[in-house]
Amino acid sequence: MRIGIPNESPGTRVAATPVTVSALLKLGYDVAVETGAGMLAALPDSAYEEAGAAVVGPETAWSSDIVAMVGEPTDEHLERLHPGQLLIGFLHPRTGTDLVEALAARGVTALSMDMVPRISRAQSLDALSSMANIAGYRAVIEASHEFGRFFAGQVTAAGKVSPAKVFVIGTGVAGLAAIGTAGNLGAEVTATDVRPETAEQVESMGGRFLTVAATDQGISSDGYAKATTADYAARAAELYAKQARDVDIIITTAAIPGRPSPKLITADMVASMRPGSVIVDLAASGGGNCELTRPGESYVTDGGVHIVGYTDLASRLPGQASQLYGTNVVNLMKLLTPGKDGVAQLDFDDEVHRQMTVTRDGEVTFPPPPIEVSVAPAKAAGAVVPTAPVAPPPPPDQWSRFRGVLLAVAVWLLLTLILPGGFLSSILVFGLASVVGYYVIWGVQPALYTPLMSVSNAISGITIVGAITQLTSDLLHVQLLAFVAIVLAGINCVGGFAITHRMLAMFQRS
Repeated sequence: MRIGIPNESPGTRVAATPVTVSALLKLGYDVAVETGAGMLAALPDSAYEEAGAAVVGPETAWSSDIVAMVGEPTDEHLERLHPGQLLIGFLHPRTGTDLVEALAARGVTALSMDMVPRISRAQSLDALSSMANIAGYRAVIEASHEFGRFFAGQVTAAGKVSPAKVFVIGTGVAGLAAIGTAGNLGAEVTATDVRPETAEQVESMGGRFLTVAATDQGISSDGYAKATTADYAARAAELYAKQARDVDIIITTAAIPGRPSPKLITADMVASMRPGSVIVDLAASGGGNCELTRPGESYVTDGGVHIVGYTDLASRLPGQASQLYGTNVVNLMKLLTPGKDGVAQLDFDDEVHRQMTVTRDGEVTFPPPPIEVSVAPAKAAGAVVPTAPVAPPPPPDQWSRFRGVLLAVAVWLLLTLILPGGFLSSILVFGLASVVGYYVIWGVQPALYTPLMSVSNAISGITIVGAITQLTSDLLHVQLLAFVAIVLAGINCVGGFAITHRMLAMFQRS
C-alpha cells in the first residue's frame, strides 16, 4: 500500500519528515510526498528523496491508499478522495460533524488523531499531547517577546532585577511545558488545575501548585478536565483575581474537548494587572479563557496588558511539530500493521482503533464507546481484611535512659585521675563543642550547605593556626594532637574550597 503525504500550505506542518519516511518504508509501505509539502518546515524535496520517498504531484499523493495529513481536508481535498481510502489527520469530529458526514458519503475510512484515547498503550501516538507540548513551550516564548523584561532575576552594577512571576492555569501537557520553560528561563512559576492530583507534576517541573479549596473537582473519566461546579468556579475566581494583581504573565490552557473554553480571566481581572503584563491564551481556538481574548490575534488593551490569542502556536515551530506528529503517525501505522507487510488492518476489537475511527466504509462510527481512564491512581478493589490488633510496645526500661549518663560520668572521673588539670579542661571543651556542633550541623537546611561549607573552611583555618601554636608544647600528647588537628583541618579546608568552587561553577554560564 502507498501512503500519500499532501502539501497542506499555507499550513506550515507536514505529516511526515525524512526521518519518519524511513520508518514507514521499514513497515513495508511506499511513500509518496507531494512537491513542496515540507518546504515551510525547512524540509526540502531532496531530503525526502534521499530518505526513499517519491516526490509526486497532488493527484498521485491524494490518490494513495492511505492519506496522512495534519489538518482537516478542504472541500477541494474531499473531491480528490475516493471510496476505500484511509484518511489520517486532525478531523475534530466533536465539532466538525459536517466533515464527518462528508467523509462517510465519500466512502472514506477516517481516523482522527485528536481521538486517541488517553491510555498507556496509546501514549506513543497521542498527537494532541505532542502539539500541546510545543504550544506550551511556544506560549512562554511569545510571552517573553511581549513582556519586554528579564525572566530571571539578576544583580547587576545598575541594581537588582527581580524575576518575572508567571501564573499557569491548567497543568496538562501544555501547562507543564509552559511551567518547565518559564522555570528554565528563571521565572517564579505558580500554577493551578482543577485536578489536584497534578500538584506533584507541577512541583517536579519546578513550579508551586496553588490549591483551590472546593468540595468538587472537575476530574473527568476520559483523562481530560471537565466543567466545574459553581462552588469551584467561585473559589477559583478569587484565586485568579489575586494572582492577576500580583503576577507579570498569565498563561491559560483550560480547554474542554468539544465545548467552548471556560471563561476564567474576566475583564476586571485584566484591568487589575500592571501595564506591560502579558496574557497568553492557549484556549483561544475555543473562544479563549480570557473574556478579552481575540482568537488569532495579539493586541494591547487600553490598560497596557498584552493579550496573545494565537491559535497556531504549534505551527510556529513547524520543523519540530512535523517531526513529533510524523512520529505519532509512524506509531499509529505500527499498530495498524502488525505484520510489517505494508498492509493496514483496522480492527474494531482494538480499543485504540475503535476510538480513533470516525467513519468506516461509508458509515459514521462517531462517537465511540467511552473508555474509563483517569490521571488519578486507581483505588484497590476488594473487601477490607481486618487486621489483628497490635500489641502495645513494652514500657521502656527506667534505667536505660541513665546508662549513657552514668557511663559518661565514669569516663570523666577516670580521666580526672589520669590527665593533668589543664588538659582535662581542654577535653571538656572539646566534648561540649562536639555535641553542640553535631546538633547545629544536622539542623541546617540543605539549601545552606554551600555557605555552611565556606564557614567551616574559615573555622578550619582558625584550627590550623591554633594547632601550630601547640606544636612547641613540652607534652608529647599535645604535639601529637596538634599534628592530627593540622592534618584533619587542612583536609577539610582544601576539600571544602574545592567542592564549593565546583558547586558555584554549576551556576555559571559558559
